[in-house]
Amino acid sequence: MSAALPFLPFSKPTIDEATIAAVGEVLRSGWITSGPKVQAFEAKLSEYFGGRPVRTFNSGTCTMEIALRIAGIGPGDEVITTSISWVATANVIIEVGATPVFADIDPVTRNIDLDKLEAAITPRTKAIIPVYLSGLPVDMDRLYAIANKHKLRVVEDAAQAFGSEWKGKRIGAFGDFVSFSFQANKNITTGEGGCLVLNNEDEARLAEKYRLQGVTRSGVDGIDVDVLGGKYNMSDIMAAIGLGQFANIDAITAHRRALARHYFSCFGPDFEAQSGAQLPLQAFDTSNYHLFQIVLPDQGPDTRANFMRKMAEYNIGTGYHYAPIHLFTMYRARGFKEGMFPVSEKVGRLTVTLPMFYAMTTADVERAVAAVKAILIK
Repeated sequence: MSAALPFLPFSKPTIDEATIAAVGEVLRSGWITSGPKVQAFEAKLSEYFGGRPVRTFNSGTCTMEIALRIAGIGPGDEVITTSISWVATANVIIEVGATPVFADIDPVTRNIDLDKLEAAITPRTKAIIPVYLSGLPVDMDRLYAIANKHKLRVVEDAAQAFGSEWKGKRIGAFGDFVSFSFQANKNITTGEGGCLVLNNEDEARLAEKYRLQGVTRSGVDGIDVDVLGGKYNMSDIMAAIGLGQFANIDAITAHRRALARHYFSCFGPDFEAQSGAQLPLQAFDTSNYHLFQIVLPDQGPDTRANFMRKMAEYNIGTGYHYAPIHLFTMYRARGFKEGMFPVSEKVGRLTVTLPMFYAMTTADVERAVAAVKAILIK
């Protein structure tokens, strides 16, 4: 075993000294809540997304909830999404009073199956939340053709897809609402946080109200509130980190794609046949390779746990993304059960996340692949 080697985590943020210094400057300035750094970060993001309005928030969860509220989604409405995501994707639908409807996933992309999505549309369906798992977009042309045909709003859960593309266009530079996360293990981070790309300035102003208690006017002339908002604003401390991270986004995306290429090269063309495992899709022109995930060969109910323990013996960290949302206790209570979405259930039970982060080297990839092969190929 390789226990003598340093621990290789499955994810690790990279914060450079210039960014650390910038955070220090914010702390010394006395302005540490939302202020000039947030405005500067939003301006950079807007430029990156072709001039579309962008507003930042303290999580990539409230971004989706606020998008649903701006779209007018509420009680009596249905919103279709996938069960393979972080639970926040479905929770926000319930938060606005709507009903979550799940569609199964495609076994190759592991994203929502657009055939099953369209089949799930009813007269009550008002929106779709597609998830771009591991940074891989769905077929954007077909997604929006379906949405336009049925007059549905789209809230893209692009939490993992910052830097991903579709036919040469950045995810976020087109479409309807697009939500990104800047949580600690994302390709760029603000520690926690997120941003929402909007369609026009009216939506942007409404997003500002929702993120700060619904306040429409504040100052010497008094205060007024006209919508029910929350406390979702990003701080200048977070924005300073984001600005530092954003400066390296092209290099980060290029390096992750290079690491993914090396993963595929090291696994080789015979790995799937020899091991029974399934590698992710090779999509270097679209995916940012936020995660590198494999679907393990089914060896019983403890398949993933046993594999992760064996990888830990090699001093290599792994992750689990994600358990099927519809099988959580809260969702079972809403009528969901085993067997409803078989592909999601299989992938949710057998998928494991291998190390992938900006500071990784090709030697780290080779070490991870060697461990996987030693465990799976007898």
